Amino acid sequence: MHNMRCLSARRGLTSLLLIAVTLLGLQACESEKHKEGEVKLVAERDDAIEIVTENMNFKMVKEIPSGWHTFRYINQSDQTHFFLLDKYPEGKTLKDAKKEVFPVFQEGMDFISNGAPEEGVAVFANLPPWFSEVVFSGGSGLISPWMTTETTLKLDPGYYIVECYVKMPNGTFHSVVGMAKALVVTSEVAPERVLTQDVQIAISSAVGIVFSDNIRKGKQTFSVFFKDQKVHENFVGHDINLVKYEAGADLKVLEHWMNWANPEGLISPAPEGFTFLGGVNDMPAGNTGYFSADLEPGNYAFVSEVPNSMSKNMLKTFVVKDE
Repeated sequence: MHNMRCLSARRGLTSLLLIAVTLLGLQACESEKHKEGEVKLVAERDDAIEIVTENMNFKMVKEIPSGWHTFRYINQSDQTHFFLLDKYPEGKTLKDAKKEVFPVFQEGMDFISNGAPEEGVAVFANLPPWFSEVVFSGGSGLISPWMTTETTLKLDPGYYIVECYVKMPNGTFHSVVGMAKALVVTSEVAPERVLTQDVQIAISSAVGIVFSDNIRKGKQTFSVFFKDQKVHENFVGHDINLVKYEAGADLKVLEHWMNWANPEGLISPAPEGFTFLGGVNDMPAGNTGYFSADLEPGNYAFVSEVPNSMSKNMLKTFVVKDE
């Protein structure tokens, strides 16, 4: 989508936002509540579920038990990706998504990207009513080419679609060209093993990203508590992405790229000077996800995929020292 440069475009996006809020309202439902700051014990699985991307694909298992799982996402491609788990309503499958959802999003976004927001709004009205029941249930943050990240999530039984909606250079969503895979979570419950986090992060629309600024080098495990969730101006909820940036890299460029509603946002290639190391994707309020990263000394940031992340306190920098 283009960053609208005229009043009529902004009006079109306002209408689109109203549609998106209706469609995505269920993101704000609470589940698995716990006290903010509580040391959460979760399963650490030595049989992590591998997801491999070699091009525009996900190579992975088709079925897993419910409960806590560690997903090891291996990006063996030349592009930046992530995976997001969408829990679909009963009876709806990837076939329905390819027929009724993906084409609508692509057509609508194409209109908006080409400066026709009103037409895009009209297209989005064609999303099926059942799409409002989709629950975005976490996943990895962005991960740079030829890198690996681990994310630990708790999944309820159901039918999920694993997707990536980073855009190709021509603006086509990765999900449209193959990065969408079905995953069935059964009622069988996976065994648990315990793990404590090294760093606690909380994120909310009220105060942004909060964490203790004494993060050390080496392998660190981060817990991410979603104190609340909301649909932001670019029609998605907040998430956490860890990025290492080089000296002189412009954080404004990062902020702009993280907003997929901009024509240059979430589009390949990612901006130079930034290396994405994973994170936790959108989750409903009250949920906690975990991810691990091996940190070298340098400059880092936690950033959310929302517009104006700096003013929302959702782009927070920190330094890992060599000590």
